[in-house]
Amino acid sequence: MLQRYTITQEDVKGPFLKDVPKKLEEMTKLEHLSYTSPRELLAEKFHMDEDLLDALNPGADFAQAGTEITVAQVKTRGEKESVTRIEIDKEKGSLSAFDEKDELVAFYPASIGSSDMPSPTGTHKVRAIAPEPIYYYNPKELNFSGVKAEGLLEIAAGPNNPVGSVWIDLTEPTYGIHGTPEPSLIAKSESHGCVRLTNWDAEELAKMVKKGTTVTFR
Repeated sequence: MLQRYTITQEDVKGPFLKDVPKKLEEMTKLEHLSYTSPRELLAEKFHMDEDLLDALNPGADFAQAGTEITVAQVKTRGEKESVTRIEIDKEKGSLSAFDEKDELVAFYPASIGSSDMPSPTGTHKVRAIAPEPIYYYNPKELNFSGVKAEGLLEIAAGPNNPVGSVWIDLTEPTYGIHGTPEPSLIAKSESHGCVRLTNWDAEELAKMVKKGTTVTFR
């Protein structure tokens, strides 16, 4: 389903980043990992790939308030939805969320681990939920390819933060369910062992889970 939307002043006011650094070391110099443009903001706002936004609105100026564009019609789940169990399927690259009646209430595509950094096994629990998380890279706990940090790196919050706009912490140390700065790569690329969703799916899930929700990897 599609709808017409008029771009607002809030959509275009920024501030926006010129670009997002590729290296974690460079990200530490930024005060906020913001969107890079109104186009990126609008695509995420309406749960769309930026290329699809372009295709639906050829020639549109996404930086101009008052411009009418065509976007996806986003349907959000009710605030009262409650998830008591999460099942993560490594082979299918998906996350399924169930309520207290064990009925499926949400299903999301996901990037889950890699051969070098596999995701956990077995059943764990949600330990905490952190909207707009600051990202910490500790070389004593993690060993990402290309990162040469000798000490702790602290990266500011924002939608282009390495873990996106929300972090759902698990009882398995260093692992969580989180968002991503690159939604187009979900279920198409590997992760660093965690469960990576689009920012909008991670934000929706974060509103439905609570501390103690079980998370099973299959």
